[in-house]
Formats: sequence, structure tokens, C-alpha cells
Amino acid sequence: MTSKVAIIALSGGMDSTALLMRLLADGYDVHAISYNYGQKHVIEVQRALSNLNYLSQNGFHVNHRVIDLTSAMDSFHSALTDESIEIPEGHYEELQMKQTVVPNRNAIFASILYGCALSIAIKESRNVEIALGVHSGDHAIYPDCRPEFYRALEHAFEVGNWESENVAFKLPYIDGDKETILRDAEISISQLGLDFDTIFSNTITSYNPDRQGRSSGTSGSDVERILAFHAIGRDDPVQYVKPWSDVLRNALTTDKKHKEINT
Repeated sequence: MTSKVAIIALSGGMDSTALLMRLLADGYDVHAISYNYGQKHVIEVQRALSNLNYLSQNGFHVNHRVIDLTSAMDSFHSALTDESIEIPEGHYEELQMKQTVVPNRNAIFASILYGCALSIAIKESRNVEIALGVHSGDHAIYPDCRPEFYRALEHAFEVGNWESENVAFKLPYIDGDKETILRDAEISISQLGLDFDTIFSNTITSYNPDRQGRSSGTSGSDVERILAFHAIGRDDPVQYVKPWSDVLRNALTTDKKHKEINT
């Protein structure tokens, strides 16, 4: 039995998937939870399952469950859950991207993770880490991705639970960005002997994919992802509505305009 145990929120996006690869490469026994909370891009849960199947075929087992929170969260005011609000396009850090904030989402997710982590710690007499793929690129738009939020949350959970000394948060990318995450994934996936393109073709970052599951390439989350792949010198293996050259050109143009406006 490995001495290291982690529980992770596995969305099916690139950040949590990269974190899963890092945990496996570091020898963790991993428990993963995916959430269906009424998000328009719920296809991300299917992408997570595709990667877990790929891992299983290659000898890596991950304890996984999908938790349905639609009855509680699909009425939350957000462009991600409300059909009457369109997903905004543009740069990830622009003001309109606040429409994609889901009220209290990460606190809800983290609370469930903490309860599961503490249960594992108590039943198995082991320390458990709650691993999350939050990063600095999210801080401007999502207040529940900031370091101070997780410090406060961890303190509240410690105060509110017995035996909380056996659970801790693990936020390895908190000071990094999507480029940092991809570069780390290149290393961990190589250590695991897996295929980088297969792993990331089984992810989705787009908030507004089409009915075929193809990424739009125009939402703020898309643009950030595209720029990160470009920065590490790779074509994104995920399928976009338009060819890679077109979505890359749009992302570079969007980024240039954003920088011009903010200089």
C-alpha cells in the first residue's frame, strides 16, 4: 500500500487532468471525483471517463465517482449553467468573463472533497491530500481560485472537523499558469510512459463546444488553452470547430488586442 493518498476534483479539463498525471507519476493512490452541476459543457465528464479508461488500459487504476449536483446548482446564475446567458468570447482576463463565474462553486466542490478525504483518512488511518489544479491565470476572474480563499477554506474545515490534522490541501500550480501546467504534464506523462496527445485529446476546456463536442476556440478558456499549447510548441490535439491554424490565429489576435488595451 502506497503511503501517499490524494483526492482530486477531476473535471475533464486540462488542468485537473495534468494534475492527475503528476499525482500518478509521483506514486499517489488517487481518488477522483467528477461533478455534473448542470454545466453546458458537461461533455467534460465524458472526457474524464475516456482518460480514466485509457489509464486503466495502461495499468493505472484511479478510484472514481461522478457526483450529480444538478438539483442544487443548475439554477445558479452563471453563463455556464443558465441557457439564457450566452458564453462570452474574448480574452480570459476581460471583464465579461465574470459571467462564467458559478457562485460558490469551488467552495461546494471542496467541501465534498474534504468530507471524502477525511472519511478516507479516518477509515484507513492515512493522511490524505486534497489536490486541486487551480492556478494564477484564474485569479483575476475567479475569486475562488485565489490562495487566500483556500487558506481561509482550509482553516474553516480544520476548525469544523475532528481529526482534520490528517487532511491538507495540495495546490501545486497555484503560482503557475496553463503553460506551467502543460510543461509539467509533458514530464509526468513521459514518466508514466503514456502518450501526451492521447491524454489531452481526451480533455476539453471550451465552455461552448458544439453538439459534436468540438471546442469553439473562441471562449476565454479556449483562448488561454490555445496560447498555452502554442507557448510550449505543440498543436493542441483536441478537436476544434475550425482548423488549428485558424483558432491559433484568433487566439494570438485576441491576446494582442488585450495587451494593447491594457498597456
